[in-house]
Amino acid sequence: MFRPIARFKQEISREECIRILKEELRGVLSVNGDDGYPYGSPINHWYNEEDGNIYFHGGKKGHKIDAMKNCPKASFCVMDKGFVKEGEWALNIRSVIVFGKMEFIEDQEEAMEITRKLSLKFTPDLEYIEEEIKHSAAGTLVYRLVPQHICGKLVNES
Repeated sequence: MFRPIARFKQEISREECIRILKEELRGVLSVNGDDGYPYGSPINHWYNEEDGNIYFHGGKKGHKIDAMKNCPKASFCVMDKGFVKEGEWALNIRSVIVFGKMEFIEDQEEAMEITRKLSLKFTPDLEYIEEEIKHSAAGTLVYRLVPQHICGKLVNES
């Protein structure tokens, strides 16, 4: 169902894909938007090693939420910061694309626990996180991408 990477020599391992999903802070979530136009939005995420899903949180309304309700299929792309090999000028970037289906987290306690874990990627300040959750929980929607296919590659920009 999913196409293999055309330049298979640039493909990175699944383990490397997971490492990038865990370490990087942001990616672009793409859904099927209005009138069939793709809708991509930068968003932070948390990769859960226990269930292999990718979790997000944000407002309860908007283009992205409407699109996910209409069609749960989505893709999520994450890139690392890249590196330059000694003596070269070109940037080498690893990217990961995850294809899957979106699901909304209905249980409020589960949603807030996921929000805590996602927030810990940005700050270890638990007092701050709890205050933000207390202030914003009512207006927050938590959702996950259940992967059906994960692939990644290393590209040299020369």
